[in-house]
Amino acid sequence: MSDSRRPTLQERNHSLLDDTILSPGAVKINVQGAFIVDEVASHTGDHLEDGVQHDTRDIRLPNHKAVVSHVALDIGGSLAKLVYFSREPDSKEARLTEEQSSLPRDSLDEYPEKRTLTPSFIKLGGRLNFLKFETDRIDQCFRFVQGLKNKQQPLNGSQPGELCVMATGGGAYKFYDEMKNVLGVEVLREDEMECLIMGLDFFITEIPREVFTYADLDPMHFEEPRSNIYPYLLVNIGSGVSMIKVSGPRQFERIGGTSLGGGTLWGLLSLLTGARTFDQMLAMADRGDNVTVDMLVGDIYGTDYSKTGLKTSTIASSFGKVFKMKRQGETDAEDGSGLSNGDPQSASEDSDPDRAFAPEDISRSLLYAISNNIGQIAYLQSEKHKLEHIYFGGSFIRGHRQTMSTLSYAIKFWSKGEKNAYFLRHEGYLGSVGAFSKRQPRNWGRRNSFEE
Repeated sequence: MSDSRRPTLQERNHSLLDDTILSPGAVKINVQGAFIVDEVASHTGDHLEDGVQHDTRDIRLPNHKAVVSHVALDIGGSLAKLVYFSREPDSKEARLTEEQSSLPRDSLDEYPEKRTLTPSFIKLGGRLNFLKFETDRIDQCFRFVQGLKNKQQPLNGSQPGELCVMATGGGAYKFYDEMKNVLGVEVLREDEMECLIMGLDFFITEIPREVFTYADLDPMHFEEPRSNIYPYLLVNIGSGVSMIKVSGPRQFERIGGTSLGGGTLWGLLSLLTGARTFDQMLAMADRGDNVTVDMLVGDIYGTDYSKTGLKTSTIASSFGKVFKMKRQGETDAEDGSGLSNGDPQSASEDSDPDRAFAPEDISRSLLYAISNNIGQIAYLQSEKHKLEHIYFGGSFIRGHRQTMSTLSYAIKFWSKGEKNAYFLRHEGYLGSVGAFSKRQPRNWGRRNSFEE
């Protein structure tokens, strides 16, 4: 007699482990505990306002059945990141009745009449949902949380009045009074650095196919979850950049950073281009060519500089061509160069000193400049403090291939290939996940990555 049983969910998802992952979010993994899913969590029925982004890479928690009565907010200078739990609406698990459970193992075959007893059903876990809002539009975030408060019973099994907001980041203090007044719930403020570390520890130790290295020929090479993770360097890139040495659970020290971070890119490109959002700026960088703006090694030597390992395409000076080309354009305009038979149209089209610099080229050049700078500083800090593993987090990265490629190249170049840059699929949510974990039940993680 053939085995006609349906494969379990775990067996079906284990078969996906060998699939090639080409981009973040295109994977559904089922392991003993948590795993990442990529479908949009539409069961909440929420209509998201303009400017609100739902990260479709939810984290499924199949074994978590306890009531969850809190949400977590990490409010930074540019973005507010929200994490909340929701139950799976249709997923149920049969539980044997008390009489069935008292029978010896495999004895239901001997007592077929016991099979007619009606088993009870319990809900199977739920998922962590991830959303981000622009901090300048924080009222959108509060309206969304207010909606979660009103739907606490169907979402999580708790009452609306039981909702608690675990808040971290600078905005946890800046918007504290507003949060309490608008939401009418308890707001607990948590230390930003501690939440970052707890969030990263959870991702490293608990979530399969979360941490990866990036290279142009191998876009996502995943690292297996592991428990032996200390010490390491966290480079958190938000509006600014913090570099944190982590020696153990809740043992950390901010060892450096730089003010040239995501806020710098956002601010300068707001002045130099017509882009209005960070994602528009990244899209412009994708279409740009920094060669028209940056001075390369090849522009100086006419070839590579093999003695120092510098390729022809290596950037020697970010925006290095701008002054020279702009000055030449202005000189041509003043001298009337290129005019033919007094044609005024030629003067307006060909002698515009700003015409050579497309917004897309400027965007790519500035993205490279900031990413290279962060990568080099991160490498120097890792050498100074003898740290082998370098993790990059923060909303600046956003899974953007050019950003990850530049940071990876910087670490590889300066370490002569001895070190890697590690990225996360939920890189922008370290703080909010850490804050969320602060209110978790005992031994919530499989590897006990959360302390009591």
